[in-house]
Amino acid sequence: MPNYFLDTSALAKLYHQEGGSEHMDRILGQRGSCSLISHLSIVEMESVLAIKMRTGEIDEPAMEIARRRFGADLAQQRLLVAPPIVERHFHSARGLLVRYGVSDGLRTLDALQLAIALDLRQRGQIGILVAADQRLCTVASMAGCVSLNPEQPGPVLA
Repeated sequence: MPNYFLDTSALAKLYHQEGGSEHMDRILGQRGSCSLISHLSIVEMESVLAIKMRTGEIDEPAMEIARRRFGADLAQQRLLVAPPIVERHFHSARGLLVRYGVSDGLRTLDALQLAIALDLRQRGQIGILVAADQRLCTVASMAGCVSLNPEQPGPVLA
């Protein structure tokens, strides 16, 4: 089984039922594989939950439940936090933005997440980037990282 790097767009589907949530549950439940997230995703999850609360997708009790479930998944190591973000990740993200920012619409935090995923892939720690963002999946594929969109669980983009 491959190991996965979960972008926050996919990670959020584990804590709020929406398109792609069932696929994310299967990924997290796969025996023999692990799912990694970046330190950035821990911060981004708070933003995702705040947006969902502001837009009325969830109420305050649901937000607290999501926070507790996320914390429990981290504590029980159902989700593993990748090594810290270091300077090479920022340099790599900048290079990705130079290459894909204009032509493919790559954004700052997506570039940083992709830089981390590419580093983990090069080190043999992950095999697949999971993102519920087709733009990020497409750029990841062009940059040499296999990707999967849980909202469209068809073929993996290689």
